[in-house]
Amino acid sequence: MRVTIDPALVEEDFLRSSGPGGQNVNKLETAVQLRYNAAAANLPERILRRLATLAGRRMTKDGVVVLTAQRHRLRERNREDAMERLQALLDEAAAPPPPIRRATKPTRGSQQRRMDSKTKRGATKRLRGAPPPE
Repeated sequence: MRVTIDPALVEEDFLRSSGPGGQNVNKLETAVQLRYNAAAANLPERILRRLATLAGRRMTKDGVVVLTAQRHRLRERNREDAMERLQALLDEAAAPPPPIRRATKPTRGSQQRRMDSKTKRGATKRLRGAPPPE
């Protein structure tokens, strides 16, 4: 299931990127802080709970997902990067949970093969030892 992002629930703020970058880093606001109001998005309860788990500290108590993108030098690329990451997060939250693993017992044949290999290995190691005293 693919969740569509309502542009009305997305808020963008621009801030200065951290790290090296010469003159530009101190003058231009190229980093994007994206705020997505997931609580107001009318998402099913299951998806909203899974989104909260996946987002972790990136989701506020009010249900707003906050993502910061500053990988690129251009504001537009950072905006696209943040939107792609938000879409990936929503897609992962909407994906069905993996099936529960049920423990099974080893088959009798696999148990027998294991015992045979252990016996053979032990015999090989015994042959490597010192010869018995005469």
